[in-house]
Order: sequence, then C-alpha cells, then structure tokens
Amino acid sequence: MTGLIILCCACGFFLAGRVGIFIAFFIATVMNLGTYWFSDKVVLKMYKAKEVTANENSRLYRIVKNITTTSMIPMPKVYIVPSKAPNAFATGRDKDHAAVACTEGILEILNDAELEGVIGHELAHIQNKDMLIGTIAATFAGAIGILASMARWGAIFGGYSRDDNRGGGIVGLIVAAVIAPMIAMVIQMAISRQREFKADAEGAKMTNRYNELASALKKLHSAPIRMNLDNSPATAHLMIANPFSKKKLKSMFSTHPPVEERVKRLKELSEQSLYQGYANIG
Repeated sequence: MTGLIILCCACGFFLAGRVGIFIAFFIATVMNLGTYWFSDKVVLKMYKAKEVTANENSRLYRIVKNITTTSMIPMPKVYIVPSKAPNAFATGRDKDHAAVACTEGILEILNDAELEGVIGHELAHIQNKDMLIGTIAATFAGAIGILASMARWGAIFGGYSRDDNRGGGIVGLIVAAVIAPMIAMVIQMAISRQREFKADAEGAKMTNRYNELASALKKLHSAPIRMNLDNSPATAHLMIANPFSKKKLKSMFSTHPPVEERVKRLKELSEQSLYQGYANIG
C-alpha cells in the first residue's frame, strides 16, 4: 500500500506537479468509493445471484449460520449464483452489510466439511475488511492509471515541457505513461494475493477445517468449468479460486496465489494447530 502511495505521488509530480497528484487522486477516489459503497448490489446483480433462506437452501444457510454463531460474528446475507462453475465470493462494504455467495457448481462438488472451509475463508475476508483494503488499493492504482492516460494524451499533443511545477521531462513522461501503471498493477495484485493467504489462514482457523479447505481448493482448481469473466475481470479478485482459465499466467500479475502454495501453507498450519492442541493437553 505504501508503494502505491509513493508511486502515485511520484507519477503525479512527474506529470503535473502537485496539481496532478490531487486531480488524479480525487477522480479515482470518487470512482472507487462509489464502487465500494454499492459493490454488493452491483456484483450480485452481475452474476444474477439469488438470496436464499433456511427454507430455500437449508444446507448452505445452516453452514453459514453455524460458523457465524460459533465465531460470534454478524450473519451475512446468503446467495446462490446460477452457474455450474464452482466458486464462491464475499462482497459488501462492511461486516454489517455483507453477503456470501456460492455457485450451484461449488455446492455440487464439495462435501459439507469442504464447504465449511470455503465459507470460513469468505467470512474471514469480511472480518479482515478486505473489500475496503481492495478499494483503497484500487483508488491509488486508478489514480495512476488516470495520470498515465493524461501523460499519453499530453505526449500526443505535445503538452509536456519542463517547467517549475513539473518534475517531468522525457524520463518523467515515460515513467508516468508506461512504467508506473505496470508497477501499480503488480503491487495491487500482490496485495490481493496476500489477502487470499490471510483469509485462508484465518478462515481455516475459524472453522478448524485446514485440510478440508486445502481439499476444496484442489477441487476448484481442477474443475473443468470456469466462470465467464471476460466482460468483468475486475471481479476476479473476489473469488476464492482464480476464475480464469488454467493457462499459466505470470504469478506477479495474478489476483490469486498458486493453489499449490495455498495448499502447502494450509497443511503447515494444520500441523501447527495439531501440535498446539497436543501441547495444551500436555
């Protein structure tokens, strides 16, 4: 996050001095706060999610209710997405306005214990305020993107000469237009991956389903059907499993850590938990 802030300030200064920083940051903040505030409605409508009650889907509702009751956290709204692609996500601006959604596909391929691990992961996202953290990161990344666009248009129309208010010149122009957006994306994706690791750890601890969550992640990773996010890649980071195809992407540009690393960490945490349990008994 600090890296994004520094990068945004440097990019704005290279481009248009202090004025450039404030203009880009203001525009990006307004855009992302709007998205943050209405994120639950927008995302759920995008995937045609239907809210369910205990009577409509007793299995999913019961699992969410049991975990929230045991952990003494607010009960989110529960939704089902009409898709055979197995996945799940959490959305909402805070823990009192949150929703957990599961696809029909994930309900079909996971047993109850594995599903508990997945729901624990999503509830951990809510408790960790990951939607807010993602919005803040997106605000700075968006500001940098706006500055980059300004730099490109300025270069086209020849509007960039060095003066007292700019730290620019040709180097500043290249940084603002080309290099900064790439670095911002790398940092934003790194934040997303770290939040996934944290949600895995805390969600598994919440439910005591370390191995079951690991098993669920492997099933989701190997599923032949993927969610079609061609028109909405911005929601990819919400999903518990990378919704894109299995084609290997450079890990630094991925919203999710490698599933092998996630499974490895969960196995290690399971062993640590078991060891601590024996120690407490002793």
